[in-house]
Amino acid sequence: MKLSTKGRYGLRALIDLALYSEEEPVPISSVAARQGISESYLEQLFGKLRKAGLVQSIRGAQGGYQLAKAASEISVGDILRALEGTLDAVECPGLKTDAGCEGADVCVTKYVWQRINDSITEAVNEIGLDQLVEESRRAQGKSGCTAVKCEN
Repeated sequence: MKLSTKGRYGLRALIDLALYSEEEPVPISSVAARQGISESYLEQLFGKLRKAGLVQSIRGAQGGYQLAKAASEISVGDILRALEGTLDAVECPGLKTDAGCEGADVCVTKYVWQRINDSITEAVNEIGLDQLVEESRRAQGKSGCTAVKCEN
């Protein structure tokens, strides 16, 4: 499985947002500047994240974005699925009951693909946004980096 820039940049942006929006909404320009991501691209990503119920936008002079729920209630899986869609490493028609795979009854490799897909899902669902925020704070304290930009 290979994540696109949507998933990678979106995860970085959401960690940044979680770090800086605790007191007030954060302008997208601030996230863009800290992360080195274009504002227009972030607008597209935040649109998907808003649609998934992970962020909310606040209008007005003091407006911006903030998390729609607590960071502890958002998993990396939630974020990646909102931005990437399915996280399956292998799309095997034999795993779907209604997909017409002729060899599904005798194919044993589908069990391998299912275990790989399940492992990915389990891994990303177990990591909470709050955990990444804490890791980011620890990393900032050690290295002087700003938010998550050092991970490039």
